[in-house]
Amino acid sequence: MSRIGKLPVKVPQGVEVKVEGNTVTVKGPKGTISRVFHKDMKIKCEDSQIVVERPSDDNMHKALHGLTRSLIFNMVNGVTSGYEKSLTLEGVGYRAAKQGKKLVLTVGYSHPVEIEPPEGIEFEVPAPNKISVKGVDKELVGQVAANIRKVREPEPYKGKGIRYENEVVRRKVGKAGAK
Repeated sequence: MSRIGKLPVKVPQGVEVKVEGNTVTVKGPKGTISRVFHKDMKIKCEDSQIVVERPSDDNMHKALHGLTRSLIFNMVNGVTSGYEKSLTLEGVGYRAAKQGKKLVLTVGYSHPVEIEPPEGIEFEVPAPNKISVKGVDKELVGQVAANIRKVREPEPYKGKGIRYENEVVRRKVGKAGAK
């Protein structure tokens, strides 16, 4: 039995869950998320908790059992507390600014790079070298943060670039003196 899959997901006060077949919609104080799950998984909402059941002990069903439960848990957690990814810009002259909803990055190119946030994502720039990506969908927050990092990935010689808050960049030794 899947240890994660058999755990029920507790639905906190102020969160509304609607299960229609394989579509789960979670509505909370921070927003609404809807997702369609695999047709074999049985999802039930009973007395303020969500239970996921699988039809057999087939390997695919075992994998889907834990995955479905984790995705539902992330949805409930997202609409109550939300998710956030922090990025840091490292390098001389590298900075970020917010223009309206857009994020404008100056990271060593001949032009500033503008990034438009997708629906449900919000950018914050607490300092010129810090970016915060916030939203209710954990997967989307992570993907947008990865796309921002991809604009200028940290390079191994000087460590310049955009990196996650706690990311450690493995540094390389430069070229030795040529004789």
